[in-house]
Amino acid sequence: VQLQASGGGLVQPGGSLRLSCVASGNIFSINVMGWYRQAPGKQRESVATATSGGTTTYASSVKGRFTISRDNAKKTVALQMNGLKPEDTAVYYCNYRAFVGDRRDYWGQGTLVTVSS
Repeated sequence: VQLQASGGGLVQPGGSLRLSCVASGNIFSINVMGWYRQAPGKQRESVATATSGGTTTYASSVKGRFTISRDNAKKTVALQMNGLKPEDTAVYYCNYRAFVGDRRDYWGQGTLVTVSS
């Protein structure tokens, strides 16, 4: 499984960015895809996840500001980030994990989001 993420960059506080990730390889139809982030000096944390069945989860710190969406047919997952804050600055990683078969976590290469004036 390979994950290719894109869409990071520099944005001012209050701005918006959209991250996208496309999966390729041996993708099981029943899975969860999501976004995690890691800020300097901090542990990687879950930001938002979405199962192939449509169930979503969000970190409390991003609820109401971020929206995760996915296209199962295209094997993509996106994260729309609005109302960005300096504390959202981090490297964002796309993640894929199947619920059956190979249940390992797969990670994209990471994309840097910097929120600064």
